[in-house]
Amino acid sequence: MGVLRNITAGNPRALVKPVAYTTLANLAGVLPFALLVEAARLVYEPFANPALALDTARLWWICALMGVSLLLLYVLEIPAYRSQFRNAYSAAADGRSRLAEHLRKLPLGYLNKRDPGDLANMMMGDFTMLEHGISHLVPQMIGALVMPVLALAGLSLLDWRMALSLFAALPLAIALVLLTSGFQRRLGAGHMGAKIEAGNRLQEYLNGIRVIKAYNLTGERFTKLERSFKDLMRHSIRIEGMLGPIVLSAVAFVRSGLTLMIIVGVHLLLGGRLDIVTFVSFLIVGSRIFDPLTSALAGYAEFRYYEQAGERILKLLKEPVMTGERQPPDRHDIELRGVTFGYRQQAVLKDVSLAVPVGSFTALVGPSGSGKSTVLRLIARFYDPDAGEVLLGGDNVRSMEPEALLRKVSMVFQDVYLFQDTIANNIRFGRGDATMEEIVEAARQACCHDFIRKLPNGYDTLVGEGGSTLSGGEKQRISIARAMLKNAPIVLLDEATASLDPENEASIQQAIDRLVQGRTVIAIAHRLKTVRGADNIAVLSEGRIVEQGRHDDLLAAGGLYKRMWELQRQASGWKISS
Repeated sequence: MGVLRNITAGNPRALVKPVAYTTLANLAGVLPFALLVEAARLVYEPFANPALALDTARLWWICALMGVSLLLLYVLEIPAYRSQFRNAYSAAADGRSRLAEHLRKLPLGYLNKRDPGDLANMMMGDFTMLEHGISHLVPQMIGALVMPVLALAGLSLLDWRMALSLFAALPLAIALVLLTSGFQRRLGAGHMGAKIEAGNRLQEYLNGIRVIKAYNLTGERFTKLERSFKDLMRHSIRIEGMLGPIVLSAVAFVRSGLTLMIIVGVHLLLGGRLDIVTFVSFLIVGSRIFDPLTSALAGYAEFRYYEQAGERILKLLKEPVMTGERQPPDRHDIELRGVTFGYRQQAVLKDVSLAVPVGSFTALVGPSGSGKSTVLRLIARFYDPDAGEVLLGGDNVRSMEPEALLRKVSMVFQDVYLFQDTIANNIRFGRGDATMEEIVEAARQACCHDFIRKLPNGYDTLVGEGGSTLSGGEKQRISIARAMLKNAPIVLLDEATASLDPENEASIQQAIDRLVQGRTVIAIAHRLKTVRGADNIAVLSEGRIVEQGRHDDLLAAGGLYKRMWELQRQASGWKISS
């Protein structure tokens, strides 16, 4: 049962109808041969015993039943075909949606540990293999296993010696396949690993194509991608070259049963212990009975390979999602108490405590890598802290339902991602039920209505993946419009103006000023002049808050903040000289 769960990504019920209809269709496919055996017996009897006349009426009935059996086969093949493919594609589509939803609920830390190419290959490639497994492999294999059992029982009624000889080599074929199962699995794991690595390197190559061009890392000099492709080629040749002889040997064992049966049949026939009609009957049925069984043995190695793909999917689906059932309180003050957190055993925050009163503006400043962005991610519960507590309204966010918590938070990132959709729909991500009038008003507030109106299709203009058709400042303003439309009581700003030109920065600063009015705001800033008016400035260094206070108080303290302020004042007068 575990194998069937793997091959169906945890949905073995998807196999019920395909297996049932395929088995019935296989059984219906045997009926014409059984009728052919009876027809041969009727034709032979007058030759064996001239006193008997040919029973033409019975022969006509057999012909009629032959037509009915072919019609029955046609009728059963239609639902078998439909159920195989419909259930296969439905199971894959539902599985992909289920996996995507599961990924959305996982902590970001887990996703950061996985290569995006690996996840993309799992979402598309692994589920494609499961589609093929459900539609082509499993129903045929189970149907093929049922056939020999029924055939052995039926043929034993004719002659048990011939029936046993027909299937005498079958246990050897099954034993060969089962004994090499572990070896097949290792080959499959190696090939799958090589395929994933090649996909990852291709993803890396495409994402870094600008750097590759800029530094002339083309042709033979960019060897990582080429090595991964050659490694995949070697594993592909290895798996085909080593599994082929195993499968062919198993098929040869199965087919040898027909040869053994003929030898036994001829021996019994010459000894007068077998009549010619029974011998011919075994020849007719024996030539047909091994076709589905041969297909099943040939597909077993492929089945085991596909099962490993399903096993990978189920392993990911078992990863624990972020839990919590309580609804966030109506109070929106935020507090970090003794928070410690790290990525991959490397501490980023160390015993951080910070209070953010309702409606206040708190700024986080400090050198790169000091943990500023991590503070925002913990507040939004992209991660849970390793130690300490993050509180909202006095309640630990760890106990809150993650999606309900995020409805309280609007975030504006430095690196804005827009989806490959219209500008209106990208703004509507802030609130799915927003009207067009509300979208336009949010765009006006975010200072992006004017440039949107000048685009070829206005708000219906499609943006490229990631927003590639828009400038950085335009994307930033659309993200602010998205946050305004959401109208959440807590606003988190992650260096929203860090890399913009002065003109865009002025527009975006104006939009941000509107966004933060009346809300609890935490902002990360590299340009200290943008947060001079903050109610509290927390200075981080090496994962700890080393100073807190207002701008003037921090300057008077003469610590790290003052040094950063003086350095930025000096840098504002820098220029490039020849």
